[in-house]
Amino acid sequence: MEAFRLMKELKANFDQEINYLPKEAGLALIESTQENGRGISSKCRNAKVEDLWSLTSFFGYSTQTFVLAVNLLDRFLAMMKVQPKHLACISIGCLHIAAKVVEQECNISSTHELIRISQSKFTVSDLSRMEKIISEKLNFEFKAITALTFLHLYHAIVRSHTSDRKQVLNQEKLEAQLKACLCRIVFSRAKPSVLALSLLTLEIEALQFVDMLEISQRIQRHLKISDSELQQWRVLVAQCLSEYSSPECSKPDHKKLVWIVSRRTAQNLHSSYYSVPELPTIPEACWDEESESEDWYEDVSSGEESLSSSLGSDAEGPYFPMHYRCQRRKSPSF
Repeated sequence: MEAFRLMKELKANFDQEINYLPKEAGLALIESTQENGRGISSKCRNAKVEDLWSLTSFFGYSTQTFVLAVNLLDRFLAMMKVQPKHLACISIGCLHIAAKVVEQECNISSTHELIRISQSKFTVSDLSRMEKIISEKLNFEFKAITALTFLHLYHAIVRSHTSDRKQVLNQEKLEAQLKACLCRIVFSRAKPSVLALSLLTLEIEALQFVDMLEISQRIQRHLKISDSELQQWRVLVAQCLSEYSSPECSKPDHKKLVWIVSRRTAQNLHSSYYSVPELPTIPEACWDEESESEDWYEDVSSGEESLSSSLGSDAEGPYFPMHYRCQRRKSPSF
């Protein structure tokens, strides 16, 4: 009964996934844009998605929040002509919208905090206006069907049909691999169902779970995904994951993520470095607005510096021991 319900839900999502894909023409324009051109290039987009991964990890947001933020970002960029200097505001706006859709209210970071930690050069009002624009252009369709939707469904279906309980797929590992793929714009062209199935089948083959492979083949037939389409994306996914695991890829410097203090606070820290006074209770009402506006806020038209590209903490250790992108760009720390 559970298996039947899952397959029915799978088919319903499969029929609707096309409604949440970025426009092909818009993605093609981004991919054809030169890095120093007036529009958004692939490298520029990919770097911002990596920044979103870092921020998602920093604020403790779920994988669902990250995947939804990337979906909103790609859909918006594929339909609008955007100047590079506005990309940071757009990407942070997509992350904040995604967090409000997915996370519990008590876990959602404030706009002040998002701007401070990302070291962005726009104001809270800039971000609010940008979120309004994004929402209107996307017709407030936020609960998108993504590759993560299918990855969870595939995982549940395989688990419900597997008799050998020793054969268990690591869902967290699959999610980490999905995040690595989403950092490349080429995978924005893939149907979410096919991208997720590519990840699933590659992992099953690597583990040599014969029973699970048969289940994945039944899923493929149920959704009428052609062998050629699946193989096309399996090759690209395998290449992406291979490059992330290559020893040529450098690990990010996690020391780049540091606390940000105002000049006034820094001066106080210097003068009291060797003393440990009793600190008064800090009110939780708001930030010191005067200090904020003096030190951190500039108009969005002044341009944007890129964030550090250190990936999320789940991109290290058991899933990507050295799975970090090659030819890391040098950028200021945050």
